[in-house]
Amino acid sequence: MKPSKSSSGAFPSRLSMLAVAAQLTCLSMGTAFAQTAESNEPVSSQQVTITGKKVGMGLMVQENAPKARSTITAEELAKQRPTGNAYEALELMPAVNSYNYDATGLFGGGLTLRGFNSDQIGATINGVPVNDSGSFAVYPQEFVDQENTCTQFVTQGSSDIDSPQIGATGGNFGITTCDPSKEKNFRFMQTIGELNLTKTFIRYDTGLWSDGRSRFFISASHAQADKWKGLGGAKRDHMDLGFRTDFDRFNSINGTILYNRAINQNISTFNLADLNNPSKGYYYDYATTFAGHKTPTPGKADVDVEQKNADAFYKLTQNPFENVIASVTGKFRLGENTDIKVTPYYWFGYGTGGVQQRLQNENTFLNRATGKNTAGVDLNGDGDTLDKVTVASSSVTRTNRPGITASLTHTIGMHQILGGFWYERAVHEQFAPMVAVDAAGNAADIWMQEGRINRPDGSQFQARDQKTISTAYQFFLQDTISLMDDKLSFNLGLRAPTMKRDFTNYANEGTSNTSAGSANNGSGVNYQISKTYSELLPQLGARYQIDNNNQVFASLAKNMKAPPNFIYQTSGSVVIVNGQPTMPVDVKAETSYNLDVGYRLQSDRLTAQLTAYMVDFSDRQATAYDPISATSSLSNVGKVRTHGIEVELGNTPVNGWSFYGSAGYAHSEIKDNLVVSKTAVLPTAGKQMTLTPEWKLGLSAQYETAVWYTRLKAKYTGDQWATMTNDELVPAYTQVGFDAGYQFANFGWAKKPTLRLSVSNLLNTEYRNPSSFNVTNAVAYGSASAKSVFYNLGAPRFTSVTLSADF
Repeated sequence: MKPSKSSSGAFPSRLSMLAVAAQLTCLSMGTAFAQTAESNEPVSSQQVTITGKKVGMGLMVQENAPKARSTITAEELAKQRPTGNAYEALELMPAVNSYNYDATGLFGGGLTLRGFNSDQIGATINGVPVNDSGSFAVYPQEFVDQENTCTQFVTQGSSDIDSPQIGATGGNFGITTCDPSKEKNFRFMQTIGELNLTKTFIRYDTGLWSDGRSRFFISASHAQADKWKGLGGAKRDHMDLGFRTDFDRFNSINGTILYNRAINQNISTFNLADLNNPSKGYYYDYATTFAGHKTPTPGKADVDVEQKNADAFYKLTQNPFENVIASVTGKFRLGENTDIKVTPYYWFGYGTGGVQQRLQNENTFLNRATGKNTAGVDLNGDGDTLDKVTVASSSVTRTNRPGITASLTHTIGMHQILGGFWYERAVHEQFAPMVAVDAAGNAADIWMQEGRINRPDGSQFQARDQKTISTAYQFFLQDTISLMDDKLSFNLGLRAPTMKRDFTNYANEGTSNTSAGSANNGSGVNYQISKTYSELLPQLGARYQIDNNNQVFASLAKNMKAPPNFIYQTSGSVVIVNGQPTMPVDVKAETSYNLDVGYRLQSDRLTAQLTAYMVDFSDRQATAYDPISATSSLSNVGKVRTHGIEVELGNTPVNGWSFYGSAGYAHSEIKDNLVVSKTAVLPTAGKQMTLTPEWKLGLSAQYETAVWYTRLKAKYTGDQWATMTNDELVPAYTQVGFDAGYQFANFGWAKKPTLRLSVSNLLNTEYRNPSSFNVTNAVAYGSASAKSVFYNLGAPRFTSVTLSADF
């Protein structure tokens, strides 16, 4: 199930918004995050510099950073299914444990990196932060069309010094889009596959304009597919635009607009009891029939049949979302040794989340005069308020998120100084309106915009109603010292991020009560909370070039993640006392220290990277019980330490053969027991962290000629624990995929017509991955009851073909 997401408001006029964004792109100043950099041009830590030859089919490049870093290129992405998402593209990397909710990638997926969950990992697109501004969650299926992606990179141990992150304790991954082509070109791609999969992609590049320095591209795509189990599917419409002007080799502007609109239906998750239940099992999904409404009878309590969780009606599990990421970057040379870069951006979107089906009691609407849920509304038109009626209600998030990063690079002698700042103000509105459901089970509006149901006083029903203004800023400074003719280099850096959260709760049905005897008496009131979090985050790095082919590196970095905004809810850490909000447990920011030590071999034939790492993770945020205040809340529950080894190996093609292999070993240990109630302590000390397989292996082998290729890849994911008490084990599994392609001779106007075949889960393996990172225990411990682990199940074998050509 996709949770409520950090998207922002529905577009009053989508065409007008896109027009404004296009003008911003053309008029503002920007520069591409270069895929290549000239030798005397300063390169920021966000830029991707490919310094070597083709390695491992694009699954690896020769790196030069004084830290663990892995990069894949467009060559590898072109072999993957065009509907794939960012998580799927990283699946063979040794540090990454990723999976999709389905084979197409349209429904999203999950990821951990060295034991850190996706909401603890920074994510950027062209330098723009794309983690949810409230919860730091990431939604990989909505970012960019894979056909327009040139590189994806992962820094496993720490964020780059100039990365705009306030929620990354476990490294970061980034996406860079391809520049407009210097040659005029039109590209057409058509993908078809099982489950009625189809994706149509077109891209037009203007080539260099008459000024000899400007170029533009625009692309559009439509993709859709049925779910692999149950009824329903996904539909996605996407548009990317890009503009670049190079005044000379040191001065340029670049901008992109990435627009996405999708309507997905959730794929149900199950616990082990459901999977072992003969009436449910692996291929069970949401109900295919709507239970309907009871015939309204005046004066009688009519109660509709409740369909909830995995038994909800499939048409009421839709998750629409829409967003735009617009950014421009300007790079200018002020002097022979001084360069500046400025990147303003804007993120705007709107989306819902979760299952929409809700059984609503007609007499539990909010009475705003008393703050209690005692008002009544006749939902079925029978003249009374005695009934329980099926309606559609969904958690909606609307975000307006402008920001800017700016940096200056100055070289003086053996020092290259990089300094700058980042500023962002995210207005994050989260609410949950309600609309009617007809006799066939259709919501009046799945976007929850039209036909909202009101309270008796005319205000709108809201199952939640809150606004968080997150003001983030960061100053950073780094000195890169080059010694011994650049054989030896040191990085000394410092980040100073700050986040101020201004949270406002508006009285709503979700935070109100039906009686004065409720434990949270009086929570049906408006309240405000303001909190500020800041840290000093040093980074140290070193690289020594032993000879032309061998180098060693080491890095040590402190990282930080501010608490998520939901801790300020009454369902989080807030308790209302005499109408005022209190936080008995003041949640601290997470911090981690990440140490990497590594070796690289980078020869003409072979590239390898070996990294040993250790992570000391403090103040981990999780739901826990505080014995002093006798309340349950999101709290810091102690330390987690992880150490491991990662290996990557790739070769340049030899007689048509290319190989890439990876291996990752990770051992994590929770250091403290978890207090969950006044009478119960969970034995988590000494246990391994959830969703952290000890072993992960990847292999890709390809044979390629001038006109065709064939490739076999395999990923092994070892056993992993689903709970912090290590009492429910997720079995190991192996996935095998097959890809092939053939490029035909040019004919007519068509250039490089190419047919590609993609087969995922070739062996039709059944496997599962936990849907949550924070399940504490699956077995009861004293008064601590057992919790259910719900799983995303692996999709069966899936085949698709893609035909593409340039014109």
